[in-house]
Amino acid sequence: MTSADDLLICIITGEPSGDLLGARLMAALKRRCGDRVRFMGVGGESMAAEGLQTLVNQSDLAVMGFLEVVPRIPLVLRRVREVAAAIAARKPAVVVTIDSWGFTKRVQQAVARDCPQIPRVHYVAPMVWAWKEKRAEDVARTVDHLMCLLPNEPAYFQKHGLACTHVGHSVIEGGADCGDGAGFREKHGIPAIAPVLCVLPGSRRSEISRLLPPFAEAVALMAKRVPDLRVVMPTVATVAADVEKAVKGWAVPVTVVRGEKARYDAFAAADAAMAASGTVSLELALARVPHLVAYRVAPLTAWLFRKLSKLRFVNLINLQLDRLAVPELLQEDCAPGRLAETALRLLRDEAVRTEQRLAFSQALAHLGGGADLPSGRAASVVLDFAEKRKPV
Repeated sequence: MTSADDLLICIITGEPSGDLLGARLMAALKRRCGDRVRFMGVGGESMAAEGLQTLVNQSDLAVMGFLEVVPRIPLVLRRVREVAAAIAARKPAVVVTIDSWGFTKRVQQAVARDCPQIPRVHYVAPMVWAWKEKRAEDVARTVDHLMCLLPNEPAYFQKHGLACTHVGHSVIEGGADCGDGAGFREKHGIPAIAPVLCVLPGSRRSEISRLLPPFAEAVALMAKRVPDLRVVMPTVATVAADVEKAVKGWAVPVTVVRGEKARYDAFAAADAAMAASGTVSLELALARVPHLVAYRVAPLTAWLFRKLSKLRFVNLINLQLDRLAVPELLQEDCAPGRLAETALRLLRDEAVRTEQRLAFSQALAHLGGGADLPSGRAASVVLDFAEKRKPV
């Protein structure tokens, strides 16, 4: 229960990358408000560690692709109704949704209909600059304010009348560059001189089902040329059981870990990485781990994306630099031989490693956003709206 003096804030996200953003936002709000702030919403293990009891299971919502979403629509819509009903019952001071626009948009629409006095803030701009620019109008109709990660994003939404704040990308404050590699190796019995490949197959079941098989074959090919190769695999609660089961038959020893600290320690212990395309690439860049990104979706989904997208690249580092600094092995290129050869170059070729690390520094320079930490700037926006709650 909350008292009259408590500040109840609702934070909702549908996937693990948003869970990290949500956790950092919660921590920043607690620094500002102390014990007075309370939370409700939807999140994963990182938000749970900050005190959130999630309203629904986040793993029900973590799905990527066009066709892949279709079978989950009835479940997602049921979760929208459940979350909207909880918001209507408890009436938080502000509702903050994070990324996952297909899900969070519907929650915000329900809040606008049922509780118009509650301010609606969205965190992480949909990638309208990549495709579906008309979606900016949709966002502007749905929420009161948008918090953007990248400096180029506000302009796309402001022209539709939506107030925006560039808060910066919170990856820079996550601690990905502060891991203890030597301690990690010692704890898990990995020799100090053994080459270590960090493998990150994603945080959704649909991702690991498509990526773990080619990753496993690629590692087996690499092991023939690097006999003492070791693999570390950070994972998250949504897919941990599936990952642990899948790696039992791999050709090399695999150390599977969970939790943010263990994840960043694994990065520090790694010589190179093979990762699902996504935010994790920025974390690896911050940790200065040379890496490739890979992705597979249903063939028709890939065709639709290529037809509709204006992007030359999918990786955020490459997009910031407008060049291919991080190898992208997508769809048909996400094949064991290509993966193995690319990862071996990243593991062994010092010139390639040095060039990629220089690119990391250049790209990350765009993501800060100002003097305060991104989560602190986001907390300021949220608290401002909480204090300006609309009259009933």
